[in-house]
Amino acid sequence: MELLRFATAGSVDDGKSTLIGRLLYDSKSVFQDQLEAVERSSTQRGLDRVNLALLTDGLRAEREQGITIDVAYRYFATPKRKFIIADTPGHVQYTRNMVTGASTADLAVVLIDARKGVLEQTRRHASIASLLRVPHLVVAINKMDLVSWDRETFGAIRDDFRSFASRLDVTDVAFIPISALLGDNVVDPSTNMRWYEGPPMLTYLEEVEIAFDRNLVDTRFPVQYVIRPHSDAHHDYRGYAGQVAGGVLHPGDEVVVLPSGKSTTIAAIDSYEGLLEEAFPPMSVTVRLTDDLDVSRGDLLSGPENQPHVGQSLEAMVCWMAERPLRAGDRYRVKHTSRSARALVRELVYRLDVNTLERDERIEDLGMNDIGRVTLRTATPLAFDEYSRNRATGSFILIDEATNATAGAGMILGPAG
Repeated sequence: MELLRFATAGSVDDGKSTLIGRLLYDSKSVFQDQLEAVERSSTQRGLDRVNLALLTDGLRAEREQGITIDVAYRYFATPKRKFIIADTPGHVQYTRNMVTGASTADLAVVLIDARKGVLEQTRRHASIASLLRVPHLVVAINKMDLVSWDRETFGAIRDDFRSFASRLDVTDVAFIPISALLGDNVVDPSTNMRWYEGPPMLTYLEEVEIAFDRNLVDTRFPVQYVIRPHSDAHHDYRGYAGQVAGGVLHPGDEVVVLPSGKSTTIAAIDSYEGLLEEAFPPMSVTVRLTDDLDVSRGDLLSGPENQPHVGQSLEAMVCWMAERPLRAGDRYRVKHTSRSARALVRELVYRLDVNTLERDERIEDLGMNDIGRVTLRTATPLAFDEYSRNRATGSFILIDEATNATAGAGMILGPAG
């Protein structure tokens, strides 16, 4: 079955964890002992109904405060599709966690409290989803039961969000009125909002088209591991394992090895199930080549046409995740696809205010949870695309070599001038 990754976001107490708990509960994806533990916890708190949010608020600090402070990943499935949910935090100080959760998402669900409307945190999370090029956005207007299921309230919030979203790079937005607590329009259509003619949340998640969101035109295959012969019986075997990041690979296709620029053709494509006639994102396969070339981990196989940029200078938007601020002149290690290289931060261009989309060009550093535009110079060439063209080959992380901790996440805008 097809897998859909989606992230939930929104302001604190908008009901993200409750919505996910409802999806897990109503799709029969909760073990009996988990449900019993949540029921006991709800009773101890004096609640008159089971608090489904506790199914996702796994950390003790989250349970005590009733908020989400880390990215909680959950899995569930229906007969139509498999799902991985990233429940991301609402607080501004956890922006980096939201970036982490949304970076691999096919879809983002932004919750809005129907009583409060579009808030600063709502705009921030929508901006981050746009910046990360999440292909689909669902605006779930929650707690409709607390506004008497009012159609005009829903319409006013929808129009307000659309006005802000017109300034973002968002192409597919759906609006769904729900009550996560009571289950209205989550799995089954609501009898309290017969004026709403769209599908409930789960139906939308099952049916949204994601097959063509990935770049199937530009061939991109980062080499992760070189498989060499380990016995005389397989002395002539040499394959290159990795995950297809773009295009569709076929035996006989001409490819170029980057950054060397040498050309060859694909002899065969191997998988766990055997030989394949084609491979496409996000399949993990082993590619065999007709020529015995010097191909190493970190190299990239590309089609002869529409090749990526190959260079040592690039410009990118970076979300800073470390306590130590990012400054021009700092040195980090770049991890781009399967390739690592040392890098120098040449310039901080501006800091982006994701709430207002204004740019502050008079900056000396980027602090934790800041997002800004920077230029980098790498010690060795990278083969990269614009993030808008390919999320896999257009993204990277910056690693602090002293601690080996991830310090920042970047989205490439293109070569630096």
